[in-house]
Amino acid sequence: MQSAAKNVLGGALQCCCNSPKTGFYRDGFCNTSPLDFGSHTVCAVMTNDFLNFSRRRGNDLMTPRPEFDFPGLKAGDKWCLCAQRWLEAHENGCAPAVDLDATHEK
Repeated sequence: MQSAAKNVLGGALQCCCNSPKTGFYRDGFCNTSPLDFGSHTVCAVMTNDFLNFSRRRGNDLMTPRPEFDFPGLKAGDKWCLCAQRWLEAHENGCAPAVDLDATHEK
């Protein structure tokens, strides 16, 4: 399934990841809407540095949460991050690489 949204390069928003399913809507895309207060728009390639940083900030993305059908992330996985969390990681020297084709224009 392809999204009608645009990426930061002006093209069609590409899928970020289907395994595990990511995005505010868990559709694989970093789509957003007024309901997405966190702005889960940045498709990032996880690193151990970032995952540990996120855990220290109170968002443990590594631990599996079967009740939410969440297997936990590991280095190399792609995930739709909140734009503010990516910026915070950047300011702390541990921002993960971004897939621009799958990062929402907003």
